[in-house]
Amino acid sequence: MNIKINLKIFLFAIIFYFTKQIHIYVLLMLFAFCHEMGHLLCGIILGLKPKSLKIMPMGLSIEFEIYSKNIKEKLQIKKIWIALAGPITNIMIMFITIIFNKNIETILYQEIIYSNLLIAIFNLLPIYPLDGGRVLKEVIHIMKGRKRAIELTNYISNVSMILLTFTSSIAIYYYKNIAILFIVAYLWCMIFIENKRYNLKKRIYKIMENG
Repeated sequence: MNIKINLKIFLFAIIFYFTKQIHIYVLLMLFAFCHEMGHLLCGIILGLKPKSLKIMPMGLSIEFEIYSKNIKEKLQIKKIWIALAGPITNIMIMFITIIFNKNIETILYQEIIYSNLLIAIFNLLPIYPLDGGRVLKEVIHIMKGRKRAIELTNYISNVSMILLTFTSSIAIYYYKNIAILFIVAYLWCMIFIENKRYNLKKRIYKIMENG
């Protein structure tokens, strides 16, 4: 399995350090690792082989090898379960923390709950390539086909990102937390990359239809 590190992770660490939230960033990365291990374990259980692990500023990302024998409707179901496994892992950590909270300091307890809740909600947003966007894409794929899944997922991702930007702007104004701004900016970078891929796929489909 190939392991790649995005150097922007150090930039984000510096930003969180100067905004006096470095301990929150460390916790987020720790539970993001647990989140990704949930994806990894689920993928292995479902018979997929890990291909690469990317360490990015807002967490980690695992890709699996896709074999021709898996290219059936069952593959979409597997992808849905793999995508959900990450947020489920964070929710499980939350419940375990709540059950054993007597042995944890109050501040640390709150930070563990906050970090895992944030990661779970963040990843369940219907924005591709976040987990919520992946689930959305595979569900539409099963119901409407691959082409329609790509179209609708791209549209919903962009609309969701606009709404998230609006709500985040309000949060930045009230809480004066500049770290939120960098998170939103990072998400927009992801959206722009996916939009380029979508436009390329759109041109390919048009060529195939005209050909």
